[in-house]
Amino acid sequence: MNDNLHQLRCIGCGAQIKGADAQPDFRCAVCGELFEVEYPGWNQRKGPDRPNPGALKWLWRERRCSAEALDQSGVWRYRELLPILDSFGNTVSLREGNTPLYRLTRAAKALGIDQLYAKHQGLNPTGSFKDTGMTAALSVARERGFEWVACASTGNTSASMAAYAARAGMRSLVLIPDGKIAWGKLSQAMDYGAITCQLKTDFDGCLQLLTQIVKEAPVYLLNSVNPYRLEGQKTPAFEIAEAFDWNIPDHLIVPGGNLGNSSALGKGFREMRELGLTARMPRISVIQAAGANPLVRSLESNEGRAMQPVEAHTRATAIRIGNPASWRKAARAIRETGGWCIDVTEAEIAIAKAEIGAEGLGCEPASAVTLAGLKKLRAKGAIASGETVVLVLTGHTLKDADYTIDFHRGALLSAEEKEGVEAEIESLRRNAVQMEASADAVLAALKAGAR
Repeated sequence: MNDNLHQLRCIGCGAQIKGADAQPDFRCAVCGELFEVEYPGWNQRKGPDRPNPGALKWLWRERRCSAEALDQSGVWRYRELLPILDSFGNTVSLREGNTPLYRLTRAAKALGIDQLYAKHQGLNPTGSFKDTGMTAALSVARERGFEWVACASTGNTSASMAAYAARAGMRSLVLIPDGKIAWGKLSQAMDYGAITCQLKTDFDGCLQLLTQIVKEAPVYLLNSVNPYRLEGQKTPAFEIAEAFDWNIPDHLIVPGGNLGNSSALGKGFREMRELGLTARMPRISVIQAAGANPLVRSLESNEGRAMQPVEAHTRATAIRIGNPASWRKAARAIRETGGWCIDVTEAEIAIAKAEIGAEGLGCEPASAVTLAGLKKLRAKGAIASGETVVLVLTGHTLKDADYTIDFHRGALLSAEEKEGVEAEIESLRRNAVQMEASADAVLAALKAGAR
């Protein structure tokens, strides 16, 4: 590892260590907190030796036209801000990143917002934002000579890790909570050759068990406690800034599960500002499901100084996490940028997901908390009509097709959950209608749909 360019710093006690000296569970030996990657050399370089922001912006844009494999990755295209490998020849890439930034015209009109966009990370190779972090962390594992990698997962992490491990010729182990993930995601991990263990516990129990395993076997942990995961996951911040010609949007709204993604994006925006690439940071807000909202409770009760785990319940399986590992990092990003952390109900998630689908995009349920949260923030006046807002969509709509089908069939939500929003839900449902195979029947359905 290129330890002369980067080091790991504990977010709790501030202890600094070389990357190779981290314990297998990536916890600080002094205080037990997580690490983050930092680059002390950036601040030490002065004058002409300091990275030139204009030159970097030009270089990154030019690489978009390059045929080189490394340049075609939306992560490694920014490799000057990712000096974590001794050799970029050890990089494992599936051409992740470079995901589109879509304008949400219908939702913007309904909310009275001039500029509303969705950064769709579900259009990564395995269908989720996890790929941007996985290419970075698994490349580190490969360079360090590991043969096995492992993760605990609610679905997306396992799919991503298994794909990148297969690409690198490595073996992968997945621990998942029994019956509590979307099967479309699990099918990916199986297809990519992972050894998959369904455990009779929740996600937090899976992660706890895995931390024991990596201490006893030469297996490299690839959950978001791994600081190199977050290094890759910071790069969508660069893409967003570049898409706006390096003018930062006013608000960035992110789903809150294990809270590594909001942490990583905050780090990306912070580093751009420190290097002079941008002038400021966006407000970063995190949205959780009401049944899995430990960070919301923490910030409300003690301003994020401590967090009490909860028993997580939500149909948005990707954020069904009651004891998020990166909560301190996420709380810092929210405080640093003046953002908010709120929760939304199951009905609000389902409605928002259908509204995003009506834009022609689609996303997994966990992604839709961003639009649901934006609606609440707009209603209380936290976001003004003239501000620019970017929603981060973390997963592809086909990640959890059963959720979508159940919604449109009317089987997703209970009567209690639908209370007060029945009309709104009915206006969004588009169930398949059985009919006779005749032109008259189809034309009648066409007329009924036009009304």
